[in-house]
Amino acid sequence: MAWFLLSIAIVAEIAGTLFLKASDGLSKLWPSLGVAVGYVIAFSLMAISLKKLEVGITYAIWSGVGIMGAAIGGAIFFDQQLSRLNIIGMAIIIVGVVVMNLGGVGH
Repeated sequence: MAWFLLSIAIVAEIAGTLFLKASDGLSKLWPSLGVAVGYVIAFSLMAISLKKLEVGITYAIWSGVGIMGAAIGGAIFFDQQLSRLNIIGMAIIIVGVVVMNLGGVGH
């Protein structure tokens, strides 16, 4: 259940970040509300998931997937470009999270 809550927290964090871009510096009401709701859900579910999960691997997954989700969401919703180096960077993030998990940080 903790992993499921972490997954929902990550989706909410990515949504909050994309709403932050759409809010134009928090100057637009509805996207700004999306920021607040997304981050409240994200941090609440992250806190609950940390009752059962180790903070190191949890934060690595949260950060890594959040970075990738924001980059991919930016490309989809805001026509931002993903360069070859951006994609290589995302692959390195995945490798780093896997290595941390295999290395026992989350156990």
